[in-house]
Amino acid sequence: MDTNITWHTASVSKDERRVKNGHHSFVVWFTGLSASGKSTVANAVARKLFEKNIGNYVLDGDNIRHGLNKDLGFSESDRMENIRRIGEVAKLFVDQGTVVLTAFISPFRVDRKQVRDLLVVDEFIEVFVKCPIEECEKRDPKGLYKKARQGDIKEFTGVDSPYEEPEQAELIVETHKYSIEECAEQIVKYLQERSFI
Repeated sequence: MDTNITWHTASVSKDERRVKNGHHSFVVWFTGLSASGKSTVANAVARKLFEKNIGNYVLDGDNIRHGLNKDLGFSESDRMENIRRIGEVAKLFVDQGTVVLTAFISPFRVDRKQVRDLLVVDEFIEVFVKCPIEECEKRDPKGLYKKARQGDIKEFTGVDSPYEEPEQAELIVETHKYSIEECAEQIVKYLQERSFI
């Protein structure tokens, strides 16, 4: 980084925003295979938080690649940069007082740890959206697994590129066993029991 760049401290602190908003700001990081239900669960949680007057925003993997990260492909280094950028954006939202719900495959533990390390303790909640790959392939709403199996998509997570399951996720939701509503309720209950909201 250029040494001529200076960080400017905000005139309104995170604590002041917490008091005014009536809730903490933090990141709920949804990780899991493609078609595991990350975006669907994240949006269900967003709706529940909204109904409780809790400011939140969903950062979705596909949506981010339409703008901020449209210059990135799917090589390992591009995936790492994708997550690094999202982590920085999520941190800005947290500093502003917002609950951030991120829905990204984020296949590598090191990248998820890098985002966790950007934030203060208790501002990063990793949610593993667990679903067997066989079930994800059955769902396959975008036809991506089929394309990957045919060789039309290279380095597809779970097919010919690894997915490293979280070893210490704060929460695991199993979308092949429970409904989206039940998974969202599980997350909201977790946040309430730990006084995040």
